[in-house]
Formats: sequence, C-alpha cells, structure tokens
Amino acid sequence: MQWVGLIAVSLPGLAALGALLFTWMQVGQASKELRISEHGQITSRFNAAIGNLGSQSLDIRLGGIYALQRIMQDSARDHPTVVSVLAAFAQRHAGPSADSLKEPLDPEATPTPAADVRVAIATLAHRHLDRDRGTVVDLSKTDLRGLRFNERAPIRLPGVDFSDADLRSAHLTGADLHKARLYNANLEDADLGRANLRGADMSGASLPSSFLPGADLRRADMTCAEALLNPETGEVVERTNCVDLKYALLEGADLRNAKMSDADLRYAFLSGADLRGADLARSNLSDADLTNADFRGAKLTDAKLKGAKRSGARGLPQEG
Repeated sequence: MQWVGLIAVSLPGLAALGALLFTWMQVGQASKELRISEHGQITSRFNAAIGNLGSQSLDIRLGGIYALQRIMQDSARDHPTVVSVLAAFAQRHAGPSADSLKEPLDPEATPTPAADVRVAIATLAHRHLDRDRGTVVDLSKTDLRGLRFNERAPIRLPGVDFSDADLRSAHLTGADLHKARLYNANLEDADLGRANLRGADMSGASLPSSFLPGADLRRADMTCAEALLNPETGEVVERTNCVDLKYALLEGADLRNAKMSDADLRYAFLSGADLRGADLARSNLSDADLTNADFRGAKLTDAKLKGAKRSGARGLPQEG
C-alpha cells in the first residue's frame, strides 16, 4: 500500500509538470506563428516598397526608399537584400558614367545626382555594417558627379565599389571609404579631406586638383591600371593609365606604405605629408611642394624631383 501513497503524492507534481509542458508547447507554437506572421508582414512591406521604387512620382520613390530603410532596421535577415536593391536603384537612376565622362567638367555648374539617388546612397551610408554578411555596395560605372550629403555626420561606405565611377566634384569630406574600390574612378576636383581611404584600390584613378588634406591613404594602391609586357621576356615595357594627382592638395595626408609608383604628382601640394615607406618609384614630383614632408624609407627609384620645394623635407636624395 506504500506505493499507492507514493503515487497519490506524485500526482499533483506530475499534473503540474504536464501543465508546464503544455504551456511551453503553446508558447513555442505562438512564437513560431508570430515569426511567420512577422516574416509575412515584412515580405508584404518589401513588395510594396519595391513597387514604389518604380513609380514616376519622386515622392513615392522616396517613400519606397524610406520603407526599405525601415525594413533594414527591423530585419537583419533581409538587410543584405535591401542593400543590393538600393545600390542597384542608385546605379540605374543616376545613369552610366560612360555617358557623363564625355562631358567636360565645369566646376561652376557641376550637375548633382537626383534627390532619390542621394537618399538611396545616404541610406546605404548609415546602415548597420555588421549585418552586411559580405554584401558589397556596387556603385561602379555610375554618374555621381557632385555627389554630396546634407547631413553633417560623415558617410560610411567601407569596401564600396566605385570602380569606373564619375565622382568629379563630389564632396566626401571625412568619409569612411577604407578598402573601397576606386579603380579607374574619376575624382577630379573631388573633396576627400580627412577621408579614410586606408587600403583602398585607387589604381588608374584620376585625381587632378582633388582636395585630400589630412586624408588617411595608408597602404592605398595608386599604381597604374595597366602594364604592357614584352611577350618574349615578360618584362614591363610600358605602364599605362597611371594615377593622375596633378595639383592635388595632399597637405598633411598620411601616405605611409602607399603604392604610388609612376604616379603623376606634378605641382601637387604634399607639405607636411607622411610618405614613410611609400613606393614612389618612377613617380613625377616635379614642381611639387614637399615642404616638411617625410620620405624616410620611401622608394624613390627614378623619381623626378626637378623644381620641387624641399625645405624641411626628410628622406629625399641629395640634389644633384
């Protein structure tokens, strides 16, 4: 009879355990249904936003962009897809750089991207980078002349693909563009003061009269985009499409360990710049202002320094 008493004592506990298990199953089912409902709502919101992007009305397109921005904030799962959609939208509506680069630069009347293009890029520039999961913001071959942002906070587009883009007269002061791809990009008269271009691929880029004071260009690749080889020996015969930095303002820029071989730096302003360890082989620094610049450890093989201002510069070869 002892076991009967034991069962009698255990029954309330078993009943409570069963009730707890049943409640847990109910909560789990409710959570699952809630997730399904949320995903369905996000899908509906996403489809509506995409439909708005195709509208002829600027206001409706802007509404679509802001709706996608909210989806990025609400759903980490959909974040990479929204990034790709917004980049593709900006590319399409800004137009191809192949057309814009045919037009000469007029600093007094530089066109600017349309409002919806600027808002799309600004949305990308203020996203949660840790949610990208390897997604690259592709703005290559895009007409982005005069691109600028109204907000004071510097934009963040690390790793962005601006290759072959037309960024003439763009205002990207303080922008985070580290490890960006700027291959063959045209940045004439662009403002990149204090920008983070550390490790950026700028091979073949055109930067005459660009504004880069205080910019971080450590380990940036500013070499020629192409090289002609001798088919018999494999040696380089000619380097083409090299970086153009004529008249560029690089005062106080950090160019440590930058790759700048064959770069055209004639009349550039490099006063106070840090070029320690930079590769400047065969570069043309004629008539450049090198006052107080630091070239210690830099590679200057066959570099042209005729007419350069050397006062206070360190690490330069003795004048012949």
